[in-house]
Amino acid sequence: MKQLLEALRSHGIQPTAQRLAVAKFVLEARSHPTADQVFDKVRKRSPTLSRATVYNTLNLFVEKGLLATQAVREGALVFDPHVARHHHFVDEETGEIHDVPWEAVRVSGEKSLQGYEVRDYQVVMRGKKRQS
Repeated sequence: MKQLLEALRSHGIQPTAQRLAVAKFVLEARSHPTADQVFDKVRKRSPTLSRATVYNTLNLFVEKGLLATQAVREGALVFDPHVARHHHFVDEETGEIHDVPWEAVRVSGEKSLQGYEVRDYQVVMRGKKRQS
C-alpha cells in the first residue's frame, strides 16, 4: 500500500480510499483493462464505489501520466500501466493484449513522410500467441 501511496503522490494525485482502490487494481494489473472491467473488479472490493468515480479516477491517472490509454481493442479504450514506449500484440483468440518491448520492432520510413511531422507511433500486431 505504501508504494501505491507514493506513486499517487509522486504524480501529484491526492490519495483517497477510492483512488487507492482503483490504483491497486489497475497499476498492479498485467492486463490492459477497460474502464468497465476496472469498475467490475474494484466494485467487488469496494461496493460503494460509483462508476463515475472509477471513470474520473482513471481519467485523472491518465492526465497525470500514471496510466496511458490505448485503442488496441476493437471498440474499446484500454488502460495501460506501462507508460514507457512500447508496442502491443493482440491475441485474436483470447483477446489478451501483450506488451512488446520498443526495441523488438523496427519501423522505417517515418522520416520520409512528406507533409507530416511524426511525434510518436506505436505498432499493434494481431494474431495468435504461440504456446511456449
